[in-house]
Amino acid sequence: MTLDAVFADDGPFADAFPGYKLRVQQLEMAQAVEIAIKNQGQLIAEAGTGTGKTFAYLVPALLSGGKVIVSTGTKTLQDQLFARDIPTVRKVLQVPVTIALLKGRSNYVCHYHLARTEQEGRFMRKEDVADLVKVQRYAKTTISGDKAACPGVPENAPIWGQVTSTRDNCLGQDCPSHQDCFVLKARKDAQDADVVVVNHHLFFADVWLRDEGAGELLPACNTVIFDEAHQLPEVASLFFGETLTSGQLIDLAHDSRAEALVAAKDFIMLPAAAEALEKAVKDLRLVFKSDATRFPLHQLEQQNPEFIPALDVVAEKLGTLCDLLGKQAERAEGLENCQIRALECVDILKRWKAGDDEESVHWVDVLSHGLILHATPLNIAQLFQKQLKSHPRAWVFASATLAVNGHFNHFKHELGLWDAVEATWESPFDYKQQAALYVPQDMPEPNAPDFTKQVMEKAWPLLQTTQGHAFLLFTSLRAMREAHELVLEKLKAAGLEWPVFLQGQGSRTELLDKFRQAPNAILVASQTFWEGIDVKGEQLSLVVIDKLPFSPPDDPVLSARIEQINKSGRSAFMDYQVPHAAITLKQGAGRLIRDETDIGILMIADKRLVEKQYGKMIWKSLPPMFRSRELATVQRFFEVKRQQQSDANAVPDQTSDEQAEP
Repeated sequence: MTLDAVFADDGPFADAFPGYKLRVQQLEMAQAVEIAIKNQGQLIAEAGTGTGKTFAYLVPALLSGGKVIVSTGTKTLQDQLFARDIPTVRKVLQVPVTIALLKGRSNYVCHYHLARTEQEGRFMRKEDVADLVKVQRYAKTTISGDKAACPGVPENAPIWGQVTSTRDNCLGQDCPSHQDCFVLKARKDAQDADVVVVNHHLFFADVWLRDEGAGELLPACNTVIFDEAHQLPEVASLFFGETLTSGQLIDLAHDSRAEALVAAKDFIMLPAAAEALEKAVKDLRLVFKSDATRFPLHQLEQQNPEFIPALDVVAEKLGTLCDLLGKQAERAEGLENCQIRALECVDILKRWKAGDDEESVHWVDVLSHGLILHATPLNIAQLFQKQLKSHPRAWVFASATLAVNGHFNHFKHELGLWDAVEATWESPFDYKQQAALYVPQDMPEPNAPDFTKQVMEKAWPLLQTTQGHAFLLFTSLRAMREAHELVLEKLKAAGLEWPVFLQGQGSRTELLDKFRQAPNAILVASQTFWEGIDVKGEQLSLVVIDKLPFSPPDDPVLSARIEQINKSGRSAFMDYQVPHAAITLKQGAGRLIRDETDIGILMIADKRLVEKQYGKMIWKSLPPMFRSRELATVQRFFEVKRQQQSDANAVPDQTSDEQAEP
């Protein structure tokens, strides 16, 4: 069956979906993917919202007859592809392909750790005991072992940390439950399937680099398709680098103590050494007085002189534990596994303390309850190229946001995709008739102390126009919290009881469900909600973005990359920071129009978008919405469009020619 026949107005999709009509963009993208698969080539495909890019790559992939890996940016899209999209296309095409869903090992119940948790009975809350009973019952009946399907236990419940495995604490073939392992079953299913759905983190961590047990997946496949490919550079940097977390070390201490109590009760030095390591790790975290800070290693001695001595204590206690585990490793598989983990941690810590080199930056990420030591490569293009050339296959990189002002240079440079074919398909949505882009006048500089307050002053009339139904998106948590307080004050003063949801008050899924169901809802969030969110219809009529999303200048990796790019004679600001901000802003702007009948307003409160030369480049990368800097004009646009939508006999729109290009 040809692609023209599949996507034709009288083809199988037309039979399956009432009201189906051919979208030229979708067909052309499918044809480009088909060519890439046949030629084992590389394709960069930017398809605007509404193109139907998922079916555009799935149809030629399923018709190709080879093994396909589809990698997504989020578990949500991963589940959607596996449960809905691929079965739908398979049914329409009537092709006998088998499908497998593969997640990271922490998503599957581990029989060994479940049994050990039952025996130890260490619980922080009574809810954990109730959750454990539910997991026990689930483990006896489930085929997949996927925690997402466990009834009554949320995916973020603390119990999952005790009844799942990590790469570090998995016993592998030495596990007494090896034959019944849900992870191994999922991997076997993936190796046997025609189409395997993973996410980017798993693709790099388990399938590609880390886990030898899954190494057969990639060599065996003919095609790799990355959806939401704009996330790849960041994810690839994470996994081409090296990390050591305080959580890893504390888990090592806990597991060593637990294994010692079972298999080496007479060796009292081992539990004591484990407790000493745990204390040293916690003391290391306490040298930092604040949360959410990042420091490059070379600055730590000046900025926090207590850190290096505290890290040396951790290294000493880790070394002692490692030596003691070595003396007892023969007594049990669990002790041997702990020793192997300890040796690996010793090596990583030694390399990290050695400091930066020309190719990587070493830094510490301080979190609320722990920290992470990172060694991050500054340039992953050569590393990525090596993998691309390791086996002949097709590589497809698809997203709604890859180009900057019509060019793919930024994305190609980051991943070394110089040989890739590139193509862009504009969204079929009529943005000039569906959406208004508003950049308010008289805004202060983005770094002004009252900037967030002014953002809310400019946004308030629009919130009244759209009657809520808004996302308020901010580039920092501080600004997000301030805006939340301000919007609550304004609603109270106006006597309005509209529901306001704040990021952090629940999981992203929970907040979205509440937002979709509540009338006049307002969601205040940071960049967590800038992408992967789909709210159609009147429920989301306004998106407010406070600033151009430049990465914070104190980010250690960004600082090192800027220095490296500038040393090479290029402009880090124009070649790296501006393109990165443009792609991120396109993602945020993309939340507004999700359907051909949607109508809305996008407000970007940063005047640099229209007053700075680099801002104009970002401006041109955004969808071609009706644009104005006049509040009244934007309000009138929305009211007229909404009236036209509800009343077929409404007066013709008079605003469509009022473009305000910078």
